[in-house]
Amino acid sequence: MKTIRTISIITVFAAVTSLAAAQNFPDEYLGLPGDNLNLYAVMNLFQESETLEAFERSLNDQESTINNLDLNGDNFVDYITVSDFIDDNVHTIVLRTSLERDEQQDIAVFMVEKLRNDAVQIQLIGDEALYGSNYIVEPIYAETSNPGYTGRTNSRNANVLSTTYYEIAAWPVVRYIYHPRYSLWRSSWYWGYYPSYWHAWTPHYWHYYYGYHSHWHNHYYSHYRHWNNYRSRSYNTFYNNRVRVYSPTVALNINKKHYRNTYSRPDQRRAGEQRYAQNTSQRARASRTSVSTQRSGSRSGTVSQRQGVQRSTNAVRSSTTRSSSQRTTPSVQNRSSQSRSNKRSTPAVSRNSSQRSTPAVQNRSSQSRSTKRSAPAVSRSSSQRSTPSVQNRSSQSRSTKRSAPAVSRSSSKRSKPAVSKRSSSRSSGKKSSSRTSKSRSSSTSRR
Repeated sequence: MKTIRTISIITVFAAVTSLAAAQNFPDEYLGLPGDNLNLYAVMNLFQESETLEAFERSLNDQESTINNLDLNGDNFVDYITVSDFIDDNVHTIVLRTSLERDEQQDIAVFMVEKLRNDAVQIQLIGDEALYGSNYIVEPIYAETSNPGYTGRTNSRNANVLSTTYYEIAAWPVVRYIYHPRYSLWRSSWYWGYYPSYWHAWTPHYWHYYYGYHSHWHNHYYSHYRHWNNYRSRSYNTFYNNRVRVYSPTVALNINKKHYRNTYSRPDQRRAGEQRYAQNTSQRARASRTSVSTQRSGSRSGTVSQRQGVQRSTNAVRSSTTRSSSQRTTPSVQNRSSQSRSNKRSTPAVSRNSSQRSTPAVQNRSSQSRSTKRSAPAVSRSSSQRSTPSVQNRSSQSRSTKRSAPAVSRSSSKRSKPAVSKRSSSRSSGKKSSSRTSKSRSSSTSRR
């Protein structure tokens, strides 16, 4: 009886322990080293990258929190290299790390194949030693799925966003590797020699890593899915036979359960979630600053455009005003010259105002011989005045108003110029006759 009770207690304890373990580890848990490199996050990063070099740099960036692998157990994150191997129209892009100077291990491989009509299909396949068999991640293609396959179930009910092979061909990195001038990319870094911008850091516990990426699951499962079949034949014929590299040390450490220590801190999950919140706030700030910068740039451009338009408008207006002023200046000058001539000729008009008021007197005075010297001045002034009187009556009226007093003053003296001139001519004749008579009498007396 005691033996039966002991066995039953052990069985219950084992069941409770397994239940607790099942509750602590979600569906994404593999129990293999691949748990510390989320292939959904790697696929998403690959889609967002423009070149393989940029992809390698972002993959090994500590801020991205994607690489958390420590396969050699030195308590430092391993550097992952990216290398492309081409087999006809298939690009085999291998993610690889160095455990020692002469020992390497493949982590995962992208199989990118160009189909007919420039369509492209892609799969990310985890290495069997790190992820188990048939661990494949691919975009959710808009096609009829295999009725016999239901796919890996996840606790997240994500809104699926399907894609096409032509949309895959439009990814920046895919266009990059299929460009005619593409230069084959093979990472030049190896054990002990790494880029200056990279430095190793202590890896996080798996629960911390999972707590961070758990908030990305809705996005991951909306765009990518798990698949059980290899789409490209080159995976077996080319990659497995000619390219794949594996490390016996990794298989030995897995059998000795050396990688189990990463699951020993479930309390770190909340810290990973806080890390996600911090990164999200930083990204939001960065996006806001970029948007504000774009808006300020657009506003400054708009203001500069408006200023340019205003300047051009002002230039057009100034040129127009200059041309109009040049056009109107002669008329103004003519008017001013006319007014000046009117002012200057006013004394002549005052002197001979009777010529304007009585045209008949002008004609008579012009006919008399005695007034030959004064007549040209009068005629010139009268000719000059007769033309402006037709062009500008207002100037004449103003000049006549101003010259009226002078005319009234001189009119009494020069009311009968013809009579005075005639009398003067007669008196001169008498004087001349008297002179002749005297000269005659003087001559006779001398005789």
